[in-house]
Amino acid sequence: MPDKRISLIVTVFVCLCAFSLLAAGCGQKNNVLNLPEQEARQIESTEQASAEKAAPAEGNLTPDGKFKKFYVYADRAYFKNHFIPSGWMGDYGDVELNDGWSFDPFSRKSCIRVVYSAQRKQGAGWTGIYWQEPANNWGSLKGGFNLAGAKKIVFHARGDKGGEIISEFKIGGISGEFSDSGTATIGPITLDKEWKEYSIDLENEDLSCIIGGFTFVISSQDNPNGATFYLDEIYYE
Repeated sequence: MPDKRISLIVTVFVCLCAFSLLAAGCGQKNNVLNLPEQEARQIESTEQASAEKAAPAEGNLTPDGKFKKFYVYADRAYFKNHFIPSGWMGDYGDVELNDGWSFDPFSRKSCIRVVYSAQRKQGAGWTGIYWQEPANNWGSLKGGFNLAGAKKIVFHARGDKGGEIISEFKIGGISGEFSDSGTATIGPITLDKEWKEYSIDLENEDLSCIIGGFTFVISSQDNPNGATFYLDEIYYE
């Protein structure tokens, strides 16, 4: 009988010790050291500063600080393409876009062919297409790319016959709750029949959030009989 009592007392004592240790452990947050408040704040501040230092301030830079070529269009379905030609404007019924035109591209296997009828189907007298991120984003959605560090956008263009007039080529300019951080444009431009390289200077632009990566505008006033033109090798550098 005494042996049973002693065994019962030992069992109760072990259970009480285990419960006390468990309660003490539950009183602390997981993975947090039980440090004085001042030291805990210092550690938290140091970790936050390290994370901020590690996060890149610019979105497309090499380790040595150079901007990497950033394609809008290189070829049809090319894995390095960015932005979507989803922002159709003005007389959107007057324009056709083929991003896999394989006859006489500037480089690789295909280019972009744009056919403009100038029929004024929506009554605007002009049309254009924005390459957007994400698709159909007119400033109502968070998106875009951080292209800080780019000095210019380069593109190649030619007319089907020569003499086609493009009112403007442009980057940025979309406004709204989440607007483009900057914008730049050139034009009007009269195209040649042969491929020619063009560029838009971005040296002094805020490129930290670009939703409208590229756009063109063409009008019936400048092209009363319509126009066909081609685009290729569109990239930031």
